[in-house]
Amino acid sequence: MQTDKKEMVGNSKISDSSSKIIFEDNILCSQFLRDYIELPYLKDIQPEDIEDVSEQYVPLFAEERNADRVKKVSIRKENPFFLISLIEHKSATDYNVSMQIFRYMVYIWENYAKEAEKLHKGITRQAEFKYPPILPIVYYEGSGKWTVPLDFKSRIMEGDAFGKYIPDFEYYMVPLRSYSNEELLAKKDEISLVMLINRMQNNKDIESFRRLPEEKVNEILKETPEHLLDIISNILRAFLLKMNLPEEETEELVGKVKEKKMGYLFENMEKIDIQEERRIAAEARKEAEEAKREVEEARRKVEEARRKTEKAERETEEVKKKAEEKGIRLFIEGYQELAASKQLTVEKLTEKFGLSEKDANAKILLYWKEQL
Repeated sequence: MQTDKKEMVGNSKISDSSSKIIFEDNILCSQFLRDYIELPYLKDIQPEDIEDVSEQYVPLFAEERNADRVKKVSIRKENPFFLISLIEHKSATDYNVSMQIFRYMVYIWENYAKEAEKLHKGITRQAEFKYPPILPIVYYEGSGKWTVPLDFKSRIMEGDAFGKYIPDFEYYMVPLRSYSNEELLAKKDEISLVMLINRMQNNKDIESFRRLPEEKVNEILKETPEHLLDIISNILRAFLLKMNLPEEETEELVGKVKEKKMGYLFENMEKIDIQEERRIAAEARKEAEEAKREVEEARRKVEEARRKTEKAERETEEVKKKAEEKGIRLFIEGYQELAASKQLTVEKLTEKFGLSEKDANAKILLYWKEQL
């Protein structure tokens, strides 16, 4: 879960950003819970019954999430209570989702208990204390079929054998691609339009949208408040920019949402070659990776050449020093054979080899052979 309020367009995870701004809005969230969650408690939920408490739990989660939301939903019954709706967004199959949700649920209950203890110390140990129900929802936008089991127990080794000793629950699955455009449109509310946009992933989806009855699409927007028009516009803009549609054409199409004429959205737009764009993008990534590898290989070769050069220089210096030392030794031995004095030899060493008098005397001590 994440509290960062960055602009959606420009975010590297566009689908996450779209889902985030959808479920942040209590009107859209109430429509989603009423339309797509078959739970009697939620059939009359209104925006004022929902409170977004995602930020309250951000410090508790071990991993940062971009689109997941935590909603506190007040239930109007004879004995009022509230449930927590945990909405998890997925764009690809994730077999660890039940464990991830389980961790979230435990964090939420632990935090609830801590807050209760602050108000009434010891209350969590009383029989009348109850934890709020949590409804875990997975909103899945991926194009492939969701093949992950819904229950938590299936994630545990020998889960059936140890069934009653293992915490068990199921998450509620909302697979966007399982709804047809007609089914979404039949809901007659803004969340249906948002989901129609999120459902589009290829030219076939766009063509399917074009065939929707224009008047039914526009009818939904008739009473839509300005801030929801902004949300729908931003989601549409993100989708079009992701498809690499030119900015000028993108803004023209987004303007139809503001004009409440979304039914005519794609009527004059040339076919978006999504597959071609993806191919070009894939080739660009491949070329970039190849260039990166070539640069790294060139750097490796330069580094190897540098090390070889340094090694050669060290070896040359060592050979030079050995040759010089040998020359000094032979020079001293030659002068000694000519019966020259030590003092004269020191003087000649300083002249020929540029040694200081001190260093020259040290060499005399090292190489002058004393007569027995």
